[in-house]
Amino acid sequence: QVQLVESGGGLVQAGGSLRLSCEVSGNIFSINSMAWYRQAPGKQREAVATITTSGRANYADSVKGRFTISRDNGKNTVYLQMNSLKPEDTAVYYCNAELRRYLTDYGRAYWGQGTQVTVSS
Repeated sequence: QVQLVESGGGLVQAGGSLRLSCEVSGNIFSINSMAWYRQAPGKQREAVATITTSGRANYADSVKGRFTISRDNGKNTVYLQMNSLKPEDTAVYYCNAELRRYLTDYGRAYWGQGTQVTVSS
């Protein structure tokens, strides 16, 4: 089985910072891209940031310059450093990993359970 376990969410005032972590564990052959998504109440889930195996990152326009995604391939862990947080960043944040469980596996996306981030004004 594969597990993605997120941590680091919480309540913070506007302008503050949080760092999310997501560790991938289980029967894994390789991990391709990793990403963070978020879903606010009444809204669709949206991609926040993605990162390739080599470290190339892409960000949603709404978080550029404020959020930084990184990964530690040795630890199968992806991070999201969130600075200058705004009330509109309030959402459940989900970790996503595209991975293969064995050599002949085509691979698919796996999701974490989500962690709540609340930014007060």
